Amino acid sequence: MCLIGLTLLTTGVAFLNLGSLNTPVALLIAFSKMFLVIYFFMHMRTSSGLVRVTMIAAFFGFALLVAFTMSDYHTRSWTPTPSSWSTSAPPTHP
Repeated sequence: MCLIGLTLLTTGVAFLNLGSLNTPVALLIAFSKMFLVIYFFMHMRTSSGLVRVTMIAAFFGFALLVAFTMSDYHTRSWTPTPSSWSTSAPPTHP
């Protein structure tokens, strides 16, 4: 019932104009749903320590991939745009 309630809350928030808080609120609800699915449906509350460590390592690995992808995306504009081909270039061979 909690997942259904959070899904309804996500739908309700989508129709509200929260300005710049729309994305953080939606992500907070999504992470709450993710935690509930992992904790209860994937049985993390009764799993051994090794399974928990593996899950935490997977989250850190995923966060690292997202961080590298975002850093690449945000630094793409740092390099200058190459100029167009010149039509007045001399011929390469006589």
